[in-house]
Amino acid sequence: MPRELNKLSAKFVDTVSKPGRYADGGGLYLQVSKGTSGVTKSWLFRYMNGGSMSRAMGLGAVSTRNGDGYTTLVKARQKRTKAREMLESGIDPLQSKRAGRTAESLEKARLVTFTQCAEQYIDSHEAGWKGRKHARDWRGSLAKYAYPIIGGLPVAAIDLALTKKVLEPIWKTKTKTAVDVRSRIELVLNWAKIHGYRDGENPARWKGHLENVLPKPSKIAKVKHHAAMPYAEVPAFMVALREKTVVGARALEWTILSAARSEETLAAEWSEIDVGKKIWTIPASRMKADADHRVPLTGQMLEILKSLPRGGKYVFSGQAPSKRASGAVMWFLLRGMTSSGETVHGFRSSFRDWAAEQTAYPSDVIEMALAHTIANKVEAAYRRSDLFEKRQRLMEDWAAYCGRGASL
Repeated sequence: MPRELNKLSAKFVDTVSKPGRYADGGGLYLQVSKGTSGVTKSWLFRYMNGGSMSRAMGLGAVSTRNGDGYTTLVKARQKRTKAREMLESGIDPLQSKRAGRTAESLEKARLVTFTQCAEQYIDSHEAGWKGRKHARDWRGSLAKYAYPIIGGLPVAAIDLALTKKVLEPIWKTKTKTAVDVRSRIELVLNWAKIHGYRDGENPARWKGHLENVLPKPSKIAKVKHHAAMPYAEVPAFMVALREKTVVGARALEWTILSAARSEETLAAEWSEIDVGKKIWTIPASRMKADADHRVPLTGQMLEILKSLPRGGKYVFSGQAPSKRASGAVMWFLLRGMTSSGETVHGFRSSFRDWAAEQTAYPSDVIEMALAHTIANKVEAAYRRSDLFEKRQRLMEDWAAYCGRGASL
Protein backbone atom coordinates (compact mmCIF):
# COMPACT_ATOMS: atom_id res chain seq x y z
CA MET A 1 0.00 0.00 0.00
CA PRO A 2 1.54 3.34 -1.01
CA ARG A 3 2.50 5.78 1.75
CA GLU A 4 0.09 8.62 2.37
CA LEU A 5 1.26 12.02 1.07
CA ASN A 6 0.27 15.60 1.86
CA LYS A 7 -0.89 14.96 5.41
CA LEU A 8 -0.40 18.53 6.62
CA SER A 9 -2.52 21.56 5.91
CA ALA A 10 -1.41 25.15 5.43
CA LYS A 11 -3.45 26.14 8.49
CA PHE A 12 -1.73 23.52 10.64
CA VAL A 13 1.70 24.67 9.46
CA ASP A 14 0.77 28.25 10.30
CA THR A 15 -0.69 27.60 13.77
CA VAL A 16 1.24 24.68 15.27
CA SER A 17 3.56 25.78 18.07
CA LYS A 18 4.32 22.60 19.99
CA PRO A 19 7.95 21.55 19.39
CA GLY A 20 8.29 18.37 17.43
CA ARG A 21 8.61 16.86 13.98
CA TYR A 22 5.42 16.45 11.89
CA ALA A 23 5.33 14.21 8.80
CA ASP A 24 3.73 15.34 5.56
CA GLY A 25 4.60 12.02 3.90
CA GLY A 26 7.17 10.94 1.35
CA GLY A 27 10.06 11.98 3.61
CA LEU A 28 8.93 15.58 4.10
CA TYR A 29 8.76 16.82 7.71
CA LEU A 30 7.81 20.05 9.42
CA GLN A 31 10.23 20.67 12.28
CA VAL A 32 9.05 22.98 15.08
CA SER A 33 11.55 24.25 17.66
CA LYS A 34 11.29 26.64 20.56
CA GLY A 35 14.14 28.84 21.75
CA THR A 36 14.81 32.15 23.43
CA SER A 37 13.62 34.00 20.32
CA GLY A 38 10.34 32.08 20.19
CA VAL A 39 8.99 29.31 17.93
CA THR A 40 10.85 28.56 14.69
CA LYS A 41 9.74 26.23 11.91
CA SER A 42 11.63 24.63 9.05
CA TRP A 43 11.30 21.86 6.48
CA LEU A 44 13.32 18.63 6.38
CA PHE A 45 13.53 15.94 3.75
CA ARG A 46 14.62 12.59 5.23
CA TYR A 47 15.72 9.70 3.06
CA MET A 48 17.86 6.58 3.03
CA ASN A 49 21.25 6.82 1.37
CA GLY A 50 22.08 3.55 -0.33
CA GLY A 51 19.45 1.79 1.74
CA SER A 52 21.62 1.83 4.87
CA MET A 53 22.05 5.36 6.16
CA SER A 54 19.37 7.90 6.99
CA ARG A 55 20.10 11.43 5.83
CA ALA A 56 18.32 14.75 6.34
CA MET A 57 18.37 17.74 4.02
CA GLY A 58 17.06 21.16 5.00
CA LEU A 59 14.54 22.66 2.58
CA GLY A 60 14.28 26.12 4.12
CA ALA A 61 12.51 28.11 6.79
CA VAL A 62 8.70 27.98 6.93
CA SER A 63 6.38 30.73 5.82
CA THR A 64 2.77 30.85 4.67
CA ARG A 65 3.76 33.72 2.38
CA ASN A 66 5.81 33.59 -0.83
CA GLY A 67 8.61 35.74 0.58
CA ASP A 68 12.26 35.64 -0.42
CA GLY A 69 14.23 33.07 1.54
CA TYR A 70 11.11 31.32 2.87
CA THR A 71 9.48 28.05 1.88
CA THR A 72 5.69 27.59 1.87
CA LEU A 73 4.03 24.20 2.19
CA VAL A 74 3.51 24.12 -1.58
CA LYS A 75 7.19 24.86 -2.29
CA ALA A 76 8.30 22.29 0.27
CA ARG A 77 6.28 19.61 -1.52
CA GLN A 78 7.76 20.65 -4.87
CA LYS A 79 11.25 20.32 -3.43
CA ARG A 80 10.35 16.90 -2.00
CA THR A 81 9.19 15.73 -5.43
CA LYS A 82 12.42 16.95 -7.04
CA ALA A 83 14.54 15.26 -4.38
CA ARG A 84 12.71 11.93 -4.79
CA GLU A 85 13.17 12.11 -8.57
CA MET A 86 16.92 12.59 -8.03
CA LEU A 87 17.01 9.55 -5.73
CA GLU A 88 15.27 7.44 -8.34
CA SER A 89 17.97 8.52 -10.81
CA GLY A 90 20.72 7.46 -8.39
CA ILE A 91 21.66 10.99 -7.35
CA ASP A 92 22.09 11.93 -3.70
CA PRO A 93 20.14 15.23 -3.37
CA LEU A 94 22.18 16.48 -0.40
CA GLN A 95 25.50 15.93 -2.19
CA SER A 96 24.06 17.58 -5.29
CA LYS A 97 22.96 20.59 -3.22
CA ARG A 98 26.40 20.96 -1.66
CA ALA A 99 28.10 20.61 -5.03
CA GLY A 100 25.84 23.30 -6.43
CA ARG A 101 26.75 25.68 -3.61
CA THR A 102 30.44 25.01 -4.14
CA ALA A 103 30.14 25.65 -7.86
CA GLU A 104 28.20 28.85 -7.18
CA SER A 105 30.85 30.04 -4.72
CA LEU A 106 33.61 29.31 -7.21
CA GLU A 107 31.75 31.16 -9.92
CA LYS A 108 31.30 34.19 -7.67
CA ALA A 109 34.97 34.04 -6.68
CA ARG A 110 36.03 34.11 -10.31
CA LEU A 111 34.10 37.34 -10.80
CA VAL A 112 36.32 39.16 -8.29
CA THR A 113 38.15 41.89 -10.18
CA PHE A 114 41.86 42.59 -10.36
CA THR A 115 41.34 45.91 -8.57
CA GLN A 116 39.51 44.21 -5.70
CA CYS A 117 42.32 41.68 -5.32
CA ALA A 118 45.01 44.37 -5.52
CA GLU A 119 43.36 46.49 -2.84
CA GLN A 120 42.93 43.47 -0.57
CA TYR A 121 46.58 42.54 -1.13
CA ILE A 122 47.73 46.06 -0.22
CA ASP A 123 45.47 46.22 2.84
CA SER A 124 46.75 42.88 4.13
CA HIS A 125 50.44 43.76 3.62
CA GLU A 126 50.50 47.48 4.37
CA ALA A 127 51.10 47.04 8.09
CA GLY A 128 54.34 45.17 7.37
CA TRP A 129 55.67 47.74 4.89
CA LYS A 130 58.09 50.43 6.02
CA GLY A 131 56.54 53.85 5.72
CA ARG A 132 53.36 55.07 4.06
CA LYS A 133 55.19 55.86 0.84
CA HIS A 134 55.40 52.19 -0.16
CA ALA A 135 51.64 51.75 -0.07
CA ARG A 136 51.16 55.04 -1.94
CA ASP A 137 53.58 53.87 -4.63
CA TRP A 138 51.70 50.59 -4.99
CA ARG A 139 48.31 52.23 -5.31
CA GLY A 140 49.58 55.05 -7.51
CA SER A 141 51.38 52.87 -10.05
CA LEU A 142 48.57 50.32 -10.34
CA ALA A 143 45.91 53.03 -10.57
CA LYS A 144 47.79 54.80 -13.35
CA TYR A 145 48.98 51.89 -15.47
CA ALA A 146 47.13 48.67 -14.56
CA TYR A 147 43.61 49.54 -13.42
CA PRO A 148 42.58 51.36 -16.62
CA ILE A 149 43.31 48.20 -18.62
CA ILE A 150 42.71 45.22 -16.32
CA GLY A 151 41.28 46.70 -13.11
CA GLY A 152 37.63 45.99 -13.86
CA LEU A 153 38.21 42.53 -15.33
CA PRO A 154 37.80 39.29 -13.35
CA VAL A 155 41.22 38.44 -11.92
CA ALA A 156 40.75 34.93 -13.36
CA ALA A 157 40.73 36.43 -16.86
CA ILE A 158 44.13 38.13 -16.67
CA ASP A 159 46.36 36.43 -19.26
CA LEU A 160 49.62 37.11 -21.10
CA ALA A 161 47.99 39.32 -23.72
CA LEU A 162 46.44 41.58 -21.09
CA THR A 163 49.65 41.70 -19.06
CA LYS A 164 51.57 42.77 -22.17
CA LYS A 165 48.93 45.40 -22.89
CA VAL A 166 49.72 46.96 -19.50
CA LEU A 167 53.50 46.72 -19.71
CA GLU A 168 54.50 47.25 -23.35
CA PRO A 169 53.52 50.96 -23.59
CA ILE A 170 55.85 51.84 -20.67
CA TRP A 171 58.49 49.11 -20.85
CA LYS A 172 60.97 51.14 -22.92
CA THR A 173 60.01 54.66 -21.88
CA LYS A 174 59.44 54.24 -18.13
CA THR A 175 61.41 51.09 -17.51
CA LYS A 176 61.85 51.30 -13.74
CA THR A 177 58.16 52.02 -13.24
CA ALA A 178 57.23 49.21 -15.63
CA VAL A 179 59.43 46.75 -13.71
CA ASP A 180 57.69 47.73 -10.47
CA VAL A 181 54.24 47.40 -12.05
CA ARG A 182 55.09 43.95 -13.43
CA SER A 183 56.29 42.76 -10.03
CA ARG A 184 53.17 44.10 -8.34
CA ILE A 185 50.84 42.46 -10.84
CA GLU A 186 52.68 39.16 -10.31
CA LEU A 187 52.27 39.40 -6.53
CA VAL A 188 48.57 40.25 -6.79
CA LEU A 189 47.93 37.33 -9.15
CA ASN A 190 49.82 34.96 -6.84
CA TRP A 191 47.67 36.19 -3.95
CA ALA A 192 44.51 35.70 -6.02
CA LYS A 193 45.50 32.13 -6.88
CA ILE A 194 46.15 31.24 -3.25
CA HIS A 195 42.71 32.60 -2.34
CA GLY A 196 40.98 30.58 -5.05
CA TYR A 197 40.15 33.48 -7.37
CA ARG A 198 42.17 32.14 -10.31
CA ASP A 199 44.33 29.19 -11.34
CA GLY A 200 46.97 28.31 -13.91
CA GLU A 201 50.22 30.11 -14.84
CA ASN A 202 51.00 33.59 -13.59
CA PRO A 203 51.28 35.66 -16.80
CA ALA A 204 53.27 38.40 -15.04
CA ARG A 205 56.07 36.04 -13.96
CA TRP A 206 59.44 37.20 -15.32
CA LYS A 207 61.80 34.25 -15.06
CA GLY A 208 61.15 31.67 -17.73
CA HIS A 209 58.13 33.60 -18.98
CA LEU A 210 58.06 37.35 -19.66
CA GLU A 211 61.83 37.39 -20.07
CA ASN A 212 61.17 35.57 -23.35
CA VAL A 213 58.68 38.24 -24.45
CA LEU A 214 60.06 41.58 -23.24
CA PRO A 215 63.65 42.91 -23.49
CA LYS A 216 65.67 42.85 -20.28
CA PRO A 217 65.38 46.14 -18.38
CA SER A 218 69.16 46.39 -18.10
CA LYS A 219 69.42 46.42 -21.89
CA ILE A 220 67.09 49.36 -22.42
CA ALA A 221 67.58 51.57 -19.37
CA LYS A 222 70.75 52.19 -17.42
CA VAL A 223 70.45 52.59 -13.67
CA LYS A 224 70.12 56.25 -12.77
CA HIS A 225 71.64 57.22 -9.44
CA HIS A 226 70.26 60.02 -7.33
CA ALA A 227 71.93 63.27 -8.35
CA ALA A 228 74.36 64.20 -5.58
CA MET A 229 75.95 67.48 -4.64
CA PRO A 230 79.78 67.30 -4.76
CA TYR A 231 80.93 67.16 -1.14
CA ALA A 232 83.16 70.20 -1.70
CA GLU A 233 80.01 72.30 -2.21
CA VAL A 234 78.20 71.04 0.88
CA PRO A 235 79.71 73.48 3.45
CA ALA A 236 78.63 76.56 1.47
CA PHE A 237 75.21 75.01 0.91
CA MET A 238 74.82 74.43 4.64
CA VAL A 239 75.46 78.13 5.35
CA ALA A 240 72.63 79.08 2.99
CA LEU A 241 70.42 76.34 4.42
CA ARG A 242 70.83 77.57 8.02
CA GLU A 243 69.52 80.97 6.99
CA LYS A 244 66.17 79.34 6.20
CA THR A 245 63.76 79.22 9.12
CA VAL A 246 61.11 76.83 7.77
CA VAL A 247 60.74 73.30 9.19
CA GLY A 248 61.83 71.83 5.84
CA ALA A 249 65.24 73.50 6.24
CA ARG A 250 65.75 71.92 9.66
CA ALA A 251 64.63 68.53 8.37
CA LEU A 252 67.03 68.76 5.42
CA GLU A 253 69.90 69.90 7.66
CA TRP A 254 69.20 66.97 10.01
CA THR A 255 69.11 64.57 7.06
CA ILE A 256 72.48 65.77 5.77
CA LEU A 257 74.17 65.71 9.18
CA SER A 258 72.84 62.25 10.06
CA ALA A 259 73.29 60.75 6.54
CA ALA A 260 69.81 59.33 7.04
CA ARG A 261 67.19 58.61 4.42
CA SER A 262 64.55 61.32 4.05
CA GLU A 263 61.75 58.98 5.17
CA GLU A 264 63.67 58.13 8.34
CA THR A 265 63.99 61.84 9.14
CA LEU A 266 60.38 62.75 8.44
CA ALA A 267 59.06 59.88 10.57
CA ALA A 268 61.41 60.61 13.49
CA GLU A 269 59.58 60.74 16.83
CA TRP A 270 60.61 62.53 20.01
CA SER A 271 60.36 59.21 21.85
CA GLU A 272 63.28 57.93 19.74
CA ILE A 273 65.59 60.74 20.87
CA ASP A 274 67.84 60.36 23.92
CA VAL A 275 69.44 63.79 24.36
CA GLY A 276 71.39 62.70 27.44
CA LYS A 277 73.12 59.84 25.63
CA LYS A 278 73.16 61.76 22.32
CA ILE A 279 71.47 58.92 20.44
CA TRP A 280 68.61 58.75 17.94
CA THR A 281 67.35 55.16 17.73
CA ILE A 282 65.39 54.43 14.56
CA PRO A 283 63.24 51.31 15.11
CA ALA A 284 63.60 48.29 12.83
CA SER A 285 60.07 48.79 11.51
CA ARG A 286 61.26 51.89 9.66
CA MET A 287 64.67 50.65 8.57
CA LYS A 288 65.44 49.14 5.19
CA ALA A 289 67.73 46.57 6.84
CA ASP A 290 64.97 45.50 9.28
CA ALA A 291 67.09 46.21 12.36
CA ASP A 292 67.24 49.05 14.90
CA HIS A 293 69.73 51.73 13.87
CA ARG A 294 71.44 54.02 16.38
CA VAL A 295 72.45 57.41 15.02
CA PRO A 296 74.96 59.57 16.97
CA LEU A 297 73.64 63.04 17.72
CA THR A 298 76.24 65.71 16.94
CA GLY A 299 76.31 69.14 18.51
CA GLN A 300 74.62 70.67 15.47
CA MET A 301 71.85 68.09 15.59
CA LEU A 302 71.23 68.87 19.26
CA GLU A 303 70.96 72.56 18.33
CA ILE A 304 68.33 71.66 15.72
CA LEU A 305 66.33 69.82 18.39
CA LYS A 306 66.42 72.87 20.67
CA SER A 307 65.02 75.03 17.89
CA LEU A 308 61.99 72.84 17.27
CA PRO A 309 58.63 72.91 19.10
CA ARG A 310 57.82 69.82 21.16
CA GLY A 311 54.05 69.85 21.15
CA GLY A 312 53.50 66.80 19.01
CA LYS A 313 54.64 63.26 18.34
CA TYR A 314 57.02 63.97 15.47
CA VAL A 315 60.33 65.81 15.60
CA PHE A 316 59.54 67.54 12.32
CA SER A 317 55.82 68.23 12.55
CA GLY A 318 53.55 69.34 9.75
CA GLN A 319 50.86 72.01 9.75
CA ALA A 320 49.18 70.20 12.64
CA PRO A 321 51.35 69.19 15.64
CA SER A 322 49.95 65.66 15.50
CA LYS A 323 51.11 65.16 11.90
CA ARG A 324 54.59 64.80 10.44
CA ALA A 325 56.02 67.11 7.81
CA SER A 326 55.49 66.15 4.18
CA GLY A 327 58.36 64.82 2.10
CA ALA A 328 57.71 67.64 -0.33
CA VAL A 329 59.00 70.28 2.11
CA MET A 330 62.63 69.19 1.65
CA TRP A 331 62.26 68.54 -2.07
CA PHE A 332 60.82 71.99 -2.87
CA LEU A 333 63.36 73.70 -0.64
CA LEU A 334 66.29 71.94 -2.31
CA ARG A 335 64.87 72.61 -5.76
CA GLY A 336 64.71 76.33 -4.99
CA MET A 337 68.27 76.45 -3.68
CA THR A 338 70.04 74.45 -6.42
CA SER A 339 69.89 74.26 -10.18
CA SER A 340 71.68 70.98 -11.03
CA GLY A 341 68.95 68.50 -10.12
CA GLU A 342 70.44 67.45 -6.78
CA THR A 343 68.22 65.20 -4.66
CA VAL A 344 67.80 64.85 -0.91
CA HIS A 345 68.87 61.22 -1.12
CA GLY A 346 71.97 62.33 -3.04
CA PHE A 347 73.47 63.83 0.14
CA ARG A 348 74.11 60.27 1.33
CA SER A 349 76.40 59.91 -1.67
CA SER A 350 78.02 63.24 -0.83
CA PHE A 351 78.75 61.90 2.65
CA ARG A 352 80.01 58.59 1.28
CA ASP A 353 82.40 60.28 -1.18
CA TRP A 354 83.71 62.65 1.50
CA ALA A 355 84.32 59.83 3.97
CA ALA A 356 86.11 57.69 1.38
CA GLU A 357 88.28 60.48 -0.07
CA GLN A 358 88.91 62.76 2.89
CA THR A 359 89.08 60.42 5.90
CA ALA A 360 90.82 57.23 6.94
CA TYR A 361 87.74 55.58 8.44
CA PRO A 362 87.32 51.92 7.42
CA SER A 363 84.65 51.23 4.80
CA ASP A 364 82.60 49.09 7.20
CA VAL A 365 82.29 52.05 9.59
CA ILE A 366 81.15 54.28 6.73
CA GLU A 367 78.70 51.69 5.42
CA MET A 368 77.26 51.17 8.88
CA ALA A 369 76.80 54.93 9.25
CA LEU A 370 74.67 54.73 6.11
CA ALA A 371 72.75 51.76 7.59
CA HIS A 372 73.70 49.57 4.65
CA THR A 373 73.29 45.83 5.06
CA ILE A 374 76.37 43.60 5.01
CA ALA A 375 76.38 41.77 1.69
CA ASN A 376 78.62 38.96 2.97
CA LYS A 377 76.28 36.67 4.95
CA VAL A 378 79.14 35.05 6.86
CA GLU A 379 80.49 38.42 7.97
CA ALA A 380 76.99 39.57 8.87
CA ALA A 381 76.46 36.49 11.03
CA TYR A 382 79.57 37.28 13.11
CA ARG A 383 79.03 41.03 13.35
CA ARG A 384 77.90 41.75 16.90
CA SER A 385 78.76 45.46 17.23
CA ASP A 386 77.28 48.45 15.45
CA LEU A 387 80.64 50.28 15.77
CA PHE A 388 78.81 53.13 17.47
CA GLU A 389 81.82 54.86 19.05
CA LYS A 390 83.71 54.90 15.76
CA ARG A 391 80.63 56.13 13.93
CA GLN A 392 80.20 58.83 16.56
CA ARG A 393 83.66 60.23 15.74
CA LEU A 394 82.93 59.92 12.02
CA MET A 395 79.69 61.89 12.28
CA GLU A 396 81.32 64.58 14.43
CA ASP A 397 84.00 64.97 11.74
CA TRP A 398 81.28 65.16 9.05
CA ALA A 399 79.40 67.80 11.05
CA ALA A 400 82.62 69.80 11.48
CA TYR A 401 83.24 69.59 7.74
CA CYS A 402 79.68 70.69 6.95
CA GLY A 403 80.18 73.65 9.30
CA ARG A 404 83.35 74.87 7.61
CA GLY A 405 81.39 77.16 5.32
CA ALA A 406 80.57 79.45 8.24
CA SER A 407 84.24 80.36 8.68
CA LEU A 408 85.19 80.59 4.99
